Amino acid sequence: MSPSPNALLSPAVYIVGAGPGDPELLTVKAKKILDRADVIIFADSLVPKQTLQDVRSDAELIRTGNKTLEEILPLMITRVRENCSVVRLHSGDLTLYSAIHEQIQALAEADIPFELVPGIGAFQDAAAKLAVELTVPGLVQTIILTRISGRASTMPESEELASLAAHQASLGLYLAARHVEDAQEKLLQHYPPDTPVAVCFRLGWSDEKIWVVPLDKMAAISQKEKLLRTTLYLISPALRAVEGKIGKARSRLYHPEHSHLFRPP
Repeated sequence: MSPSPNALLSPAVYIVGAGPGDPELLTVKAKKILDRADVIIFADSLVPKQTLQDVRSDAELIRTGNKTLEEILPLMITRVRENCSVVRLHSGDLTLYSAIHEQIQALAEADIPFELVPGIGAFQDAAAKLAVELTVPGLVQTIILTRISGRASTMPESEELASLAAHQASLGLYLAARHVEDAQEKLLQHYPPDTPVAVCFRLGWSDEKIWVVPLDKMAAISQKEKLLRTTLYLISPALRAVEGKIGKARSRLYHPEHSHLFRPP
């Protein structure tokens, strides 16, 4: 394949986070790169086709749902050596469970230039849809993003869900729908049973659904709705705002009694 003479991108691999699903949640930088690329290699089972609606008509589109890393890497390396710009499009944000570490290592070893373009995280989209702040003054000031052990990954002993739940922070739980009963049991060791949980299915997609239930009903709603994948659980005392059960809370940042460099006393 020969690169388009109108391409403005340097030959390289651009590893891009597509966000949770909504094409409008692509960053401006991601959108510009995606629409100019010669080659787009994407996880077709996780990235909605609408995300590619404005790409070049002559761009080479390569789906990876049925491919292993050993098949994907040579494609990226070969296309860049053919003087093409390559987008490796991932769902969500690159910093979370995106399996880019091994890709970065292989590209560096092959002396292939690459750039990372972050995406919006599903936990951020969920909080926005629920109209909540996950760090409410005087209530909770920490966000933990984690998963539980599964077939593809085993959690380090120091990061087991029960030990993280002990903080009673806002907790985003990924990749846990198939193990939801186990997850609920571990969370209940430290969170009160009535702690609100947002069960978020296919965030950003046209069939998105969000349920807010007490923690002790998390497994039941998941099983009732037959949730097995693309589900995020958001566990947080801050979600009591959705139920109207949080009183007034105010940050000191914009308080008239709080001074700083740009607002002296």
